[in-house]
Formats: sequence, structure tokens, C-alpha cells
Amino acid sequence: MPDSLAIIGAGRVGRALGRGLRELGWKIGAVVTRSEVSARRAVRFIGAGKACAGMTRQILGSRVILIATPDDEIAVVAQELARIGEEELRGRVVLHTSGAMDSRVLDAVREQGAIVGSMHPLQSFSGVAVPSLEGKVFTIEGETHAVRVARQIARSLGGSPVRIAGSKKLLYHAAAAMAAGHVLAVEEAATQLLLSLGMRRSEAVRALLPLTRQVLENFETLGPHAAWTGPLSRGDFKVVRAHLEALRESPEEFAQAYDALSHLAARALAKNAAGMLAELQKISVEKKPKAKAIGGNA
Repeated sequence: MPDSLAIIGAGRVGRALGRGLRELGWKIGAVVTRSEVSARRAVRFIGAGKACAGMTRQILGSRVILIATPDDEIAVVAQELARIGEEELRGRVVLHTSGAMDSRVLDAVREQGAIVGSMHPLQSFSGVAVPSLEGKVFTIEGETHAVRVARQIARSLGGSPVRIAGSKKLLYHAAAAMAAGHVLAVEEAATQLLLSLGMRRSEAVRALLPLTRQVLENFETLGPHAAWTGPLSRGDFKVVRAHLEALRESPEEFAQAYDALSHLAARALAKNAAGMLAELQKISVEKKPKAKAIGGNA
């Protein structure tokens, strides 16, 4: 369904989606960033488009307008777009790419007759290359026609569109943050623990990453309960207690995180969650551990 697309906020996500759609035959119109330099850079990356520094009426030359700015700028962009577009927005589809916000943030353009929605690709974008979106989930919501356009965009890029209620987007985004940023924090914390023992970073990563990958592969193929491993999965509370004692020599967040993650694992994975939580409560951190700097980014 090649069509015309304007992009406001051509950062990592906007550039990647713009390039993918351009390769599928979409006509790229205005590519808007804060400065002429960054706009030209975005146009080169996308391979088409008109570089624009700041909001411009050239945006209105496209039937679909994609807002890919940071979350706290979306409402401001919508208000400015409503001001410059007025009745010319009628019938145009305006989508934003925020994972946490729903289409209500676009009310300013909806009141001018635009059809609004949101489309969030559940994918990490580096800004260096266009990641494969094959099979990736795109969460979509909004007005019927906007959802239809978002669904067609997702499918044309190889993604899998999933419609969710706008009121549930924050919960969805929290889940994504846990599965990505929080997992990374846990992996880096474990790496720093090994660095504190004298391992080199390359050795620590080589020790931990295959273990994490295997657990995730087992999670995918066998399910959460069969993939669960470690002392807590065996009900070995003595080892859990010993781990917490050992972690007292680390910065306090390490023991706190271990304790919190143990409780979370019990709630999410244990067959007898209440019983395991009761045992963990007995051995929760009783006092703040002594702070001690460990490996860092060595």
C-alpha cells in the first residue's frame, strides 16, 4: 500500500521506519528535525525526503504523518501541527511511535479532523543500521482507520501488529522495560560481581552471556517453569540466604535487587508462590549492606 509519509522527529526510530517504507515504495515527504544539519543527515539515511528544520506546512503534503519524537514532545508537536494545519489536517492519518503514550496525546490534531493512532515497534534501534523487523510485534491503537493504516505498515515491514487498549499502554511499556533495560541491568550487575573477583570483562561476559542465552532459549522452547534454574527453583533457601550474606560486601542495590528478584521469581514462577514467599520473607535483607565499589566498567 505505497503512500506518502512525512516524518516529524527523524531520530533512530523515525529514520529506520522511513527507510524501510521508502524501500517498499512509499513517497517520503517532509523529514523534520530540530536543525537543518540533522534533517539532511536523516534524509541521507532514509534515501529520500525533504529536509526541514522545525515544523513546516510541507508536512501537510503527505497523507500519513508519523511523529517519532521523544514522548514529552508529542503533545507540543501535535499542538503546533494543529496550528499550522488547521482544516488541511482533515482526513490525514497521524500516528506516533511512543510505547508509553496512547493516541489521546494527539487530541489537538484530532480536533482538526485528523485520524489518530499510535504504532510502537517492540524493537531496539541503534541508529546505525535498520534492524530486521521481521516477526517483531508492533502494538497499535487509536481510531479505526488509523489502526488500519498502522496494521498495514507493520505487516508491510514484516512485523506482527497487535492491537491493545490505549488505557493499557503504560502496563505494556513497563513489561517491555523489564524485558529489555532491566534485564540488561541485571546482566551488567552480574558482570560487575565477576569483575570484583578479578575476572577480566571479556572473561565475565563469556562466562555469563551463554548462560543467559540458554535460559532464554529454554524459556522460548520449554516454557517458564522448565527453564527456571538456580537455588530458588530447587527450594534451596540456605543458598539464597548465603548469597544475600555474600552480597553485603557489595553496593546495597545488589543485595536489594537479589532479594526483590527472588520475591518476583517466587510470585511469577513458583507452583506454591505463597509458601516460597513466606520462606523468603524470613531471610530477606535484615540490614543495609556495607557499600563497596566493585568492578565498574573496567
